Amino acid sequence: MERILIAEDDRNTREGLVELLSGEGYEVTGVADGEQAYETARNDRFDVLLTDMKMPRINGLNLIKRMTGTSPETSIIMMTAFATVETAVKAMRDGAFSYLTKPVKVEELLATIEGALQEKKNKRRAEGSPGSSSIPDPDIIGESVQIRGIFDRVDKVARANTTVLLLGESGTGKSLIARAIHARSFRKDRPFVDVSCASIPESLLESELFGTEKGAYTGALSTTRKGYFERAAGGTIFLDEIGEITGSVQVKLLRVLQERRFERLGGTEPLNIDVRVIAATNRNLEDAVTEGRYRQDLYYRLNVIPILVPPLREHPDDIPPLIDYFIRKYTRENGLEDKYITDDALEICTKYDWPGNIREVENAIESAVVLSDGERILPEHLPDFHHAPAAVSSAGPVQGTLKDTRGQAEKRLIQQALLESGGNRTRAAEALGVTVRTIQYKIKKYDLQ
Repeated sequence: MERILIAEDDRNTREGLVELLSGEGYEVTGVADGEQAYETARNDRFDVLLTDMKMPRINGLNLIKRMTGTSPETSIIMMTAFATVETAVKAMRDGAFSYLTKPVKVEELLATIEGALQEKKNKRRAEGSPGSSSIPDPDIIGESVQIRGIFDRVDKVARANTTVLLLGESGTGKSLIARAIHARSFRKDRPFVDVSCASIPESLLESELFGTEKGAYTGALSTTRKGYFERAAGGTIFLDEIGEITGSVQVKLLRVLQERRFERLGGTEPLNIDVRVIAATNRNLEDAVTEGRYRQDLYYRLNVIPILVPPLREHPDDIPPLIDYFIRKYTRENGLEDKYITDDALEICTKYDWPGNIREVENAIESAVVLSDGERILPEHLPDFHHAPAAVSSAGPVQGTLKDTRGQAEKRLIQQALLESGGNRTRAAEALGVTVRTIQYKIKKYDLQ
């Protein structure tokens, strides 16, 4: 029988928690403050410590510090009615498994305790299997210091129920990291819902996220429709390009993060929701907050645990293994014989700065695999912009670098595509044969706002 220690100075709350968890089959001990909790844990073994934040003698944060030193085998969950981003981050850094905001919801409490106990079991299994403690996700490729650091970060945040914000340029693999976090969490058997906020028209985003009540507006469906949050119930929702959401959606999302409830569009009945939020953006949200385009309180709620995903140019050692991975992937998918990239073609790839990051590598290698006739991938099989020679002019000395020239040409093409599409990024991307996110990255890079 798993044993739980509760440190809570409010008698009614403490006794209610003891009764609830005892009814769930746990062996539960309740104490009135942090000092009693510390002394009790020193003399006995507990699987989980459930502690209040504000208590006499020793508060929750100090208790966490002491417990991680004397009882590292105990998973700690902090409860607080005074939750702030700083408190949550500090608790996690000091060794807490997760934190819950009061009033604590029964379903969320039980799920968090279950997750803490499952993590202990996984850790024991890992300790019995040498070399298996930090296994990279099979779709996250890389051996660099930067990627290894992300692996470690993913392992740490996956065990919690805390909101995560993935920061980085388009194409760096943020969605893969979100999936890896979900796959390692206690929610792994529940839905993972991937939402691209930038690809949904502004007028539809609110109804897509939160659902629509029957007859909510003229032309609405005759039946109630669930939104992405309800579809992710019990699991994880990944909100990609979170910097693109409008002010009205920001308000509603803030309420979800604070209160874990919302109303469908056109509805009046609040719906409780148990879902973990992972968000991602390639924008600088701090600048958006300063400029008044993004709510500061929402930014703080999203940025509880940030993970910065570096652009590929900052870890070029990972380019060769990425290329090998995509060659294997697309030879299999197309039913082709094994192929390899020649040294001169690989040199071109390693010297290129890949502004579209991993997604650009994947697109280039998929094309090269299909275009190459034999087993070798040669320079001529790579997209033209990798190795096209600069035009030589007899009008005078060369002005600027090849990289500058390529950038100017790319900028002009994007400007023209945007003009011809009336500013529609989706149509511009289709005309240029790239993704919408690539267009968004280029618009920001060349300041085409």
